[in-house]
Amino acid sequence: VQAARASGEAQGKNNMNMKVPTTFNEMFMFNGAVMGFGQSAWMNVILDQFDDIVMNVANSYRLQEECDVCSLVLAKYKGTINLGEFKAVMLASLRSLVPKDWDGDHEVAWGWLWENVERMLKNLMGKPQVQEKALERLIMSLTEDAVNYLRREVYKRFFALAPAGQDYFKQS
Repeated sequence: VQAARASGEAQGKNNMNMKVPTTFNEMFMFNGAVMGFGQSAWMNVILDQFDDIVMNVANSYRLQEECDVCSLVLAKYKGTINLGEFKAVMLASLRSLVPKDWDGDHEVAWGWLWENVERMLKNLMGKPQVQEKALERLIMSLTEDAVNYLRREVYKRFFALAPAGQDYFKQS
C-alpha cells in the first residue's frame, strides 16, 4: 500500500511538472508524439515554415515561394515523407487549441489550405536534386572569371531587390 501510495505521489508530482501546450508549435509537437510521429523529423521542417505559409495564404505567389523554400529543405531529408500525416497532426492541434470555436467551416478552411500546400510540395518533390546537379554542371563549366562575374551580379541584384539581405552577410 505504501509503495503504491509513493508511486502515486511521485506520479502526481510528475503531472504537476508537465506543461500544457498553449501554442500551435507546442501542441503540434505534443500531438505528433501522441499520434506516433514524434520521430518524423521532416515534420519539423514544415512546422518551422508553417507560420510563413499561413501568413501568405492570400498571396499565391508568396505561398508558392514558401513551398519552394520548404521543398528545398525537405529535399535534404533522407526517408519517407507522408504529407497526409502532417495534415492529421495539424488539424488535431488546431482542434485542441480552439475546441469551443472549432466547427466544420474551420475544418474545411484548414483542410483547403493544407491540400493546396500539399499539392505544391508534391509537384516539387524530387526536382531540387535534379536542379542541383544541373546547376553544379553549369557552374563547373564556367571559367574562374565567369564565376566571379556571376557572383558579383547575383549579389548586386539580390541587394537591389532585398536591401535588408545585407544584414545577413558578413562584410570584410
